[in-house]
Formats: sequence, C-alpha cells, structure tokens
Amino acid sequence: MDLIILTDGVYHLIPVTKELIKDMVLVQETDLFELCDILRLKLTTYIEAPFNTHVMKDGSGDFIGCISKQFTNITCCCYVVDVE
Repeated sequence: MDLIILTDGVYHLIPVTKELIKDMVLVQETDLFELCDILRLKLTTYIEAPFNTHVMKDGSGDFIGCISKQFTNITCCCYVVDVE
C-alpha cells in the first residue's frame, strides 16, 4: 500500500512501512479504505475553504489518498476535493 502525496504539482507514491504504522493498534481486520482513513487522520490536518485539502503534518505535501497494488488488482481511495 502506498500513500498518494501531491507536492509542487507532482504526485508521489510513498510506501506505508512498519515504521509509519508502528504506534497504531488495529483491533479488527480493516480494508484499504478504513486503513487509508486511519492514516489520513494520523498524518494530516484539514485546511478549510478556499483550499479544502488534507495537508501532511510533516509539510511533505497534500494527501490525495492511498493505492494498493496486490496481484493484478489495483485499488485506489482518494480524498481530493475540488471546489471551483
């Protein structure tokens, strides 16, 4: 599973490592969407209007979502909000 981060107009895939989730305790089985939601809450802060975006707390860019590339299936879960 990778995080999709937008930095200066370029999308980056950041792998979710054991280090990234070391202090998380999951009490039940979770799917991609639930895990992505948990990571979004842990790693970002929400900036309201006019931006309406989730910004990484470490300043690395805007959180777009997560992608999982298992076998031949690709699943994407994105949180992009575009209000123009």
